[in-house]
Order: sequence, then C-alpha cells, then structure tokens
Amino acid sequence: MSDPWKECMDHCLEVTKKAGEMIREALQKDIAVMQKSSPVDLVTETDQKVEQLIISSIKEKYPTHSFIGEESVAAGAPSVLTDDPTWIIDPIDGTTNFVHRFPFVSISIGFTVKKEIEFGIVYSCIEDKMYTARKGKGAFCNGVPIKVSGQEDISQSLVLTEMGFKKDPEIFKTMLANIKAILTIPVHGIRSPGSAAVNMCLVACGSADAYYHMGIHCWDMAGGAAVVTEAGGVIMDISGGAFDLMSRRLIVASSRAIAERIAKEITEFNVGRDDKDD
Repeated sequence: MSDPWKECMDHCLEVTKKAGEMIREALQKDIAVMQKSSPVDLVTETDQKVEQLIISSIKEKYPTHSFIGEESVAAGAPSVLTDDPTWIIDPIDGTTNFVHRFPFVSISIGFTVKKEIEFGIVYSCIEDKMYTARKGKGAFCNGVPIKVSGQEDISQSLVLTEMGFKKDPEIFKTMLANIKAILTIPVHGIRSPGSAAVNMCLVACGSADAYYHMGIHCWDMAGGAAVVTEAGGVIMDISGGAFDLMSRRLIVASSRAIAERIAKEITEFNVGRDDKDD
C-alpha cells in the first residue's frame, strides 16, 4: 500500500533545508531582536521570515491543509488542532540561543492527520543534523537510524529540562524545587540546551535519557514527539497520564520506568493549554 504522506514529508524536507540556510545566513549578520510578552520572550525578523517561507511553500502545494505556527499564533491566528491535515511549525526553536549564537537552534515541524502525528522533522541547523521520523518507519539523524539509550535506572541518567525567569514567584519556586528534586534522586546531572525540539532528539538518539518541561507549546513538541516515539522512547504527560499535544507539558524518556519516576518526583504548576485562551 502506498504511503499517502510520503510526498508531504519529502516536500517538507526540501523546504526545511532552505529554511536552515536562511537561519545560518542570518547568523552571519546583526540580529535585530524584539520582545514578545516579556524581556525573556524574544523574537527576531528571522523567525517571521522563516515561518513565512515554510508556510507559503507548503500552502502553494497543499492549499487545503491547516497550519499552526508560532509566529502566526503570536499575530492572532487560532491555535486549534482539528482532524484536518495540519502542519505545526516552530520556525526557530531556541530563539534566545539564536540571538546569542549558542549552537542549538532548530526548525521543528510536525504533521498531524485526525490529531495523530504522522511525521516529524527537526533540523538542528548550526550542527547540520536533520532528525526525521515517519509513523511506523523509525527515526533517523542525517539518514542514519537512531534509538534511545534504553536506560531504566534513573540514577544512571542524564536529564534535560529548561529553566528561566518566571513572573509568578510561586511557579518560579516550584520550577527550582523540581530541579532540586531530580538532582537529589540523584541523577548524573541536568542539562539545558535551550531548544525543546533538540532536547527531544537528544533523548531519541541516546545522548540524554529524559527530558521534562512545563510551559512549552505544541509547535515546540510536535516534530520531536514523532522522532522520540519512533526511536523507541516513551512520551507522557507530566502527571504520568497520556501525552496531549495541546497541554503545553511533557516528559520524554528512554524507558517507562524513568518517565514514571520523573512524574512522581516533580510538582505540577498551571501552564494553561494551547487550544484555550487563558
């Protein structure tokens, strides 16, 4: 039986490569930075140009498809996942890294049909690593198959998360307490590369054993979720329940044992949902 979405994925790969070139070129020039909602929520002209390039190229070929893009949503477009074929796009995942030229900057694209992720692409463009995954067909980095580490012992694990300033002092306190809770299990260490999509791919290829995060968005998660799942990883909600793409939170891990232990150790805080106005 033919694969109905292979052509979509092939087209997406070509567009992603072009977008990666645009980002690498922009890194050679002065970067004009604007703020979104706070001094730590940054956006650049390149974010907007890259998203425009990706969406216009895909829309031309697939005019009936839907889109959820970080910059489009910031400009007022809805963030609602329907049964339609939908492209979920983060043009620059790791904008703060991009601004500082810290080398983990990625383009993340997930493609869903009937709310299920059919394929994902994450291009870590400074490293020139193209992570790809198609449902039921495995995960790859630059065409080479990748697998999670398979680690089951959290005390032997390297864990990823992201930390940053939170306006709400209680949320800030909980975020720091969660980091302490994980470190004192103890684990081998915690790292914060600065790009959610790259973090998921680092778990997918076995360089890290887990990643947890509250407060990210569907466009941060969709591409990496496909990659980590196809690499044999586990993805779940922070509560230990089923992963929900619109929930703004997740745990990914090399094994269920590690994911469940992290769910048990950390305290949740409210981050809202992508498909609801808070």
